[in-house]
Amino acid sequence: MNALKDIRILDLTRMVAGPFCTMALGDLGAEVIKIEEPRTGDDTRQWGPPFINGESAYFISVNRNKKSVTLDLRKEEGQELIRKLVAHCDVLVENFRPGTMDRFNLDYETLRTVRADLVYCSITGYGLTGPDRFKPATDPILQARGGIIELLGEKGGRSYRIPIPIIDMASGFQAYGSILAALIDRSRSGRGHFIEVSLLETELSLLLNLASSYLIAGEMPERQGSSHPSIVPSGVFEAKDRRVFLSASSDVRWRRLCQALELAGMIDDRRFATAEARVVHRADVDRIIQERLQTKDADEWAEIIERTGGGIPFAPVNGFDRIFTDPQVVERGIVTEAIHPITGRLPMLGIPVRYDGVRDPIALPPPRIGEHTDEVLCRLAGLETADLAAYRAQGII
Repeated sequence: MNALKDIRILDLTRMVAGPFCTMALGDLGAEVIKIEEPRTGDDTRQWGPPFINGESAYFISVNRNKKSVTLDLRKEEGQELIRKLVAHCDVLVENFRPGTMDRFNLDYETLRTVRADLVYCSITGYGLTGPDRFKPATDPILQARGGIIELLGEKGGRSYRIPIPIIDMASGFQAYGSILAALIDRSRSGRGHFIEVSLLETELSLLLNLASSYLIAGEMPERQGSSHPSIVPSGVFEAKDRRVFLSASSDVRWRRLCQALELAGMIDDRRFATAEARVVHRADVDRIIQERLQTKDADEWAEIIERTGGGIPFAPVNGFDRIFTDPQVVERGIVTEAIHPITGRLPMLGIPVRYDGVRDPIALPPPRIGEHTDEVLCRLAGLETADLAAYRAQGII
């Protein structure tokens, strides 16, 4: 779509939340200049295995459509180069601990004197104020502190974390949307904005109806495993060959499910006739459904339910070996590839959105560390070949 083709992003982020945000902006056509530490680069460059010809699969996953520039922000010369770049950038995104950018003289109040209409986004673990603002915050720590881990697992059993960095990604999306809103406002008012996103507050926002139920009625949620507190049946069951998930979220869907499973006798049974009754008799419903599902393979049940009980949510529980061969996934073409200078053809998940029926290709593969340092600093900061050599000798780039 290239909606942001005239927007330039200065990306002072690393790990996941910030890079996920700037990747989304790059996907819309913005020029994203990723600043990395000269010797090691983004932390995720070391996260592995797996590595592909020395490149981290983790780094690859959140850094497409970016240019890499190495700069040591701890040195005054590096800070001055950032200020020169800011003069040519519309947005700055950073995810250092509170106070770090102030020590570098790269805080919002300082940089707005360089570019008055700068959109500046700060992503932190706990926010810029509060007693814990300086504490380290990782995705699992936030899942624990913000209640998500306590929600996961079987009732009475151990709890678990979500194995993808869901808080980081959600925070990245919050930052992404807020930056787009600030750019829209800037186009009308000419004003820059300071945006603050915290992982903790993002995580709390994901609690949604459970938080609302507690705040309004004092209801303490309990771990439900794969079940739902007010929908029965709903959860993971064992078919003859593998696990499936099904749900009947209304009385109409319940009747259709009973017909599809050839359990018509349950339709008029008073224990199961209403949603409320099924919650009361959850154990009996689940037992009967489970016994029936084990008589056929998952694909057989999928065909039967599709044919006779349309509208019933039903799916096999897929591992990664099945996800990417799923006909629907293949048809949609979300898996694509980029040409990387080290790895060659690099399979990747593509941009998950289509505009006017078209999915944009990946314009730039995830960059090698410092791949664009010379080009960007010469073009935007006015450096010449001799300057680059001197800065390199001093370890500034």
